[in-house]
Parts: sequence; C-alpha cells; structure tokens
Amino acid sequence: MIQRPAYFLALSGVLALACFTTRAQSDSILVGGLQRTYTLRLPSVYDGNTPLPLVIAMHGGFGSGTQLEGQSQLTVKAEQEDFIVVYPDGVPSPLNIRTWNAGGCCGYAMNNDIDDVGFISALLDTLFADLAIDTLRVYATGMSNGGFMSYRLACELSDRIAAIAPVAASMTIDACSPTRPVPVIGLHSYLDTSVPYLGGIGDGISNHYNSPQDSVQTAFALHANCAVLNDTILDNAEVTVIRWHECDCEQEMLLYMTRDGGHSWPGGQSTGIGDPPSTVISANDLMWNFFQQYSLECEVSTTVPANASAPSIALHPNPATSSIVVKGDQLVRITVLDPGGREVLTLSVASSDVVQCDVGQLAAGRYMVRAYGQDGSTSTTPLVVR
Repeated sequence: MIQRPAYFLALSGVLALACFTTRAQSDSILVGGLQRTYTLRLPSVYDGNTPLPLVIAMHGGFGSGTQLEGQSQLTVKAEQEDFIVVYPDGVPSPLNIRTWNAGGCCGYAMNNDIDDVGFISALLDTLFADLAIDTLRVYATGMSNGGFMSYRLACELSDRIAAIAPVAASMTIDACSPTRPVPVIGLHSYLDTSVPYLGGIGDGISNHYNSPQDSVQTAFALHANCAVLNDTILDNAEVTVIRWHECDCEQEMLLYMTRDGGHSWPGGQSTGIGDPPSTVISANDLMWNFFQQYSLECEVSTTVPANASAPSIALHPNPATSSIVVKGDQLVRITVLDPGGREVLTLSVASSDVVQCDVGQLAAGRYMVRAYGQDGSTSTTPLVVR
C-alpha cells in the first residue's frame, strides 16, 4: 500500500470542505492591543433570523484555525447538523508558532500571559452582535493545546459555555471554579504519548504536567455533584468508555479512550502534526450528540437548596506533605478523593470555619478536596501531596 504524505492528506481534508456550501469569513478583532484572527463558517441553512448553536474549535500548538478545520472536518459536520463553527487562531510567536494560554500550558502564549480567555469572550461578544446565534447553546472543543484551552474556558467562562469536548488534552490549571457545572466529553487514546492518559509529563516540547484523564473528569463531576463516579460502561479491544452521572441539571461526564490512534483527532484527517487518527470513533459525531443534550438553561443545583451558595474555601499549604488547613464558612465535613474519584480521607467536624486534616498517610500525587457547608453546599479544590 502506498503511503500518502501527511501534507497530501491535510490538503485532501481542506478540499473536501469545498464540496459543501458553507459560507466562510475570515476576520479579526483587537483584544489587549493584539489583532486576533479567526475563521467563521456558516452552514447553508443560516438565514440571519433563526438563531443557531455555535461551536468554538481551537487548534493545537503549531497549528492554526485553518489547519484544524482540515484535520477535524468540523465544517462538514456543521453543514450536516446546522450549527455555526468558528476557528480562532492562537497568538503567533516570533517563529510564527501559534499556541494558547491554557493556564499551565503552552509555549509563547503562556510565557507571555496572553489573555486568551479575554479573546474568546470578546469574540463571543462580536459574534453575538453580528449573527443570529443561540447564546444558550455555545460549545467549545479543541485539539491538544486547544483542548486544554477548552478546559480553561469551562473553568472561567462557564456562564457562556454550555459544554466542552476536549480532544487529546488534559487540564493544567490548579484552580477551577466554574460558576455553574459544565458537562464534559473527553476524547483520548491510550497511545497518546504527548498527553499520557495516566498523567505526567508527555514527550512533547512543552514539558508540562498533565493531570490523569479520569481525575480531570472527576473534578468536573464533583462541581456537578455527580453521585456516580468512574462508571465503566464499555471496555473492549477497541475502546473504553467511562461515565460520571446522576449529576445536577441531569448532566453527565464521559471519557472515551481508544486503543488506536494517538495524539490526533478521532475520525479526522491525518496531518503533519500529531499521530494517525483513531478509526474506531468519530470525535465529531460523539461531541455533537453530547452537545445537543445541554444548554445554559439549568443554573440552579438540583441537590443543593436554592438559597445555598458554595462555600468559598482556602487550602494551605498546597502542595502539602503532612497536614493541610481548610478555611471556609461553617464547614461540617471534608473529604479527599483520589484521581479515580474514590474517597481516601473523610473528616466530619462540628460547624467550623477552620479545619485541619492529616494527609501525611496519602501517597504522593494529585487529589481533590471537597468541603461541605452546614447548609448543604459544596466546594472542591485540587490538592497536591508530596
């Protein structure tokens, strides 16, 4: 079998888009003194009157919006399913390498503290003003560094992002405090060595720590008060599917782990960036099926009284070696969960604003601390034990 070069496959993906009648628009906006660029794709059904859902699709490091469009084929899916897709571009470095500031990753954007959250928020303002968009149905996805960025948007723009679908990505920011629970579908491969599914530092050039895949999903599940964590619903020779469910607002978190592919877009095109894609699943089909279940309409927790607010907690030291002090408002219980969502430490106390917990017996690693207020509210924050 003759192997076609990666650049040919990438070009084929772009040419395939021409078979559809989506309308393209490349534009830019000024944010933080920088001219930020993006490409917009409108499906042929768009008439300017009927609001359509919007998907924000963010490229990986070394990529661009145009590159991700060819790799993901999301424009084809947008035409089939009647949604708008926008491909924003990361800021280019002096070497013209585009990255996103996802908090703990990556490259030029992170090192120069580029306000990419501000860029996406301003981009939404612009698109909402100019187009008929269903503002309750805005979703984010991204490949690699772009997937990391989608996690950051879920943490910091949860009032605007209804759900996310990170591809070949993890989360590197320690503090994630969404104002509303955000459903997540993660799409990954056991063969991904750039972002290892078990966590740690991958073989990419960014040299940052990646949280384990299940611990990231568990973190968002805890924000959504999910009662069932790490429920493996499918595990065969091709794919593992794990579900976090019975959550607020009838949400769920899903994680798909394929045994083929690698650091790539499942079901997408091969490109000069990353590995060959999985042929077992289609990221586009799975994420769109997932997105259609959610909007911003559910804002009040179904398991916490409506007049209850999440206790604001402070945790120190972090990282910790022996004990931690948790400060909050009328705390009655503290639990520590491992990356698999299992409780490894529980401490019940009389209502107190300061609680000390001994974590010296825990193995070194990353955990989640969950604090319960007297009124039934909860709050979670990451903990590193050394």
